[in-house]
Amino acid sequence: MTRTSKNLLEGAVTLLAGLALWLFTGDVEVPVVTLTKVGAVLMCVGGAQTAWGVYGAARRSL
Repeated sequence: MTRTSKNLLEGAVTLLAGLALWLFTGDVEVPVVTLTKVGAVLMCVGGAQTAWGVYGAARRSL
């Protein structure tokens, strides 16, 4: 597995996990963090990692 495909896969999984947290944990109470905010952060990280994988794939094909 190349680094590019690894970044794409990890980014997509992280993005989807963050989306699930953001959508479905609005009424869950956790003492330390708010799960919807954690979901938003995970979506940002997953999106950035996916974008980095797309950039790497585009650069490699040039």
